[in-house]
Amino acid sequence: MSINLINYEKIKSIVKSYHAQLVAVSKTKPLDDILALHQEGQIVFGENYVQELMDKFEKAPATIDWHFIGHLQSNKVKYIQPIVKLIHGIDSEKLLMEINKQATKNNSVANVLLQIHIAQEESKFGLDEQELAQILGNISRGNYANINVKGLMGMASFTDNQTQIKNEFTSLKKLFDQYSSDYNLDTLSMGMSSDYQIALDCGSTMIRIGSALFGERNYQKS
Repeated sequence: MSINLINYEKIKSIVKSYHAQLVAVSKTKPLDDILALHQEGQIVFGENYVQELMDKFEKAPATIDWHFIGHLQSNKVKYIQPIVKLIHGIDSEKLLMEINKQATKNNSVANVLLQIHIAQEESKFGLDEQELAQILGNISRGNYANINVKGLMGMASFTDNQTQIKNEFTSLKKLFDQYSSDYNLDTLSMGMSSDYQIALDCGSTMIRIGSALFGERNYQKS
């Protein structure tokens, strides 16, 4: 077992003090580690890879809430839509359309977060402000009856410059505040192992923590 229970208890206490939610990012990690953390009270786990998520879902207890936090391809939506509580990374209207299609087929409502590009790296995915406004407008017009937009998410630049990270998180919080009342948004997902404290200070309601809980990842599966 490679989970860090000391870090888990520390981070869980911090998250609770901010009235936020902790997503344990368990990608590439064995089911035994997930079950061990689940026994300590962790409910929400985040996965990045569709096949890995499906395999774990089949073997894990129903008391786990699964989030899909990776970059999702439209042709794989049908596999994960019925089994996840929340899809984090909606970065295009095409993807949203497919999720709505699959949720309609399953007679369900898909909970999603719209991913906003706030980092300086071009490699990161996400919507710009114009695309966000367009999607929210289409939702308000009833175009996506089987979609429930819970909020926004974003990833800061991979940098040691804490001022830059804070500015990026602050910009996302401003967007969240701009739309939260009109669209009943209640979730702002930002902050990972290296920057979760900054994110919480900037108003994050959900952080995604992997390496601080499980150790460094094995990327051979990617």
